Amino acid sequence: MQITKENLTIIIVTIKSEKIIDECIKSIPPEIKKIIIENSSNEEFVKNLKKNYKNLEGFVTKKNLGMGAGNNFGIDKSTSRYVMILNPDTILKKNTFELIFEASKNLDFAILSPLCDNKNYPNYKIGKTKKEVNKEGLFEVDQVDGYAMVLDTFKFKKKFFDEKIFMYLENDDLCLRIKNKGEKIFVSNKSLITHLGAKAVNEIYFNEIELSRNWHWNWSKFYFRKKHYGFLNAFLFGFPVFIKSCFKCVIYLILNNKIKFKLYLFRALGFFNSLMNKESSHRPRLD
Repeated sequence: MQITKENLTIIIVTIKSEKIIDECIKSIPPEIKKIIIENSSNEEFVKNLKKNYKNLEGFVTKKNLGMGAGNNFGIDKSTSRYVMILNPDTILKKNTFELIFEASKNLDFAILSPLCDNKNYPNYKIGKTKKEVNKEGLFEVDQVDGYAMVLDTFKFKKKFFDEKIFMYLENDDLCLRIKNKGEKIFVSNKSLITHLGAKAVNEIYFNEIELSRNWHWNWSKFYFRKKHYGFLNAFLFGFPVFIKSCFKCVIYLILNNKIKFKLYLFRALGFFNSLMNKESSHRPRLD
């Protein structure tokens, strides 16, 4: 079956994305259905989007669910076979969808992604498999970044993103699980997308987001490795980073560098909470 404008829904999870979301939506053909999941209580934001754009549904979650749970929320609200997970800090080229539709023709895939137009930051990973591009410009990969990917929902049997992961590695987990089931992930090198990178949240919250990133990166790394490779692997991989973070906390405390102290403290706390089997509980303060 081929992806078309009629059987595709775009899922965009937002939070404090007012300054970036318009560029993203305007790059999507208006006839394609879009679902916005606002991870806050900002009903006015969703109301304005529904007013300004056609074929757009919006939902307010009332709390910050995270990327994985937010995307699951959107997928649950969609009725199409194919959904495209898209970050608000992405911009699609004029022919991105046309080329994705063409690439999907007679293609057996679970995940299909456009290619990042910045060659220095590829949005895919390949292990030992040799990269082979066919005449349609498609090549198989092991994992794609979560900011832009089309899912064939029939392949997942309603098991999409792991909602225990608040942020980071939720897409790695999804890709690894689907590959382990024998399904395929492809990238189309003809279909391009621009990722602005770390622009999804208003920059006035930079410091708070940076602390959150450090906490969740270390929580998610331990959780991901424990889930897929066992506790010992996760511990041996993460413990040296934990010790280093604790050491730097002491150094920056002595130097009275409050910003650096807090940064490394959050790194250590993220790992420690995951090690103790505690939930990914930290939430950035964006009020």
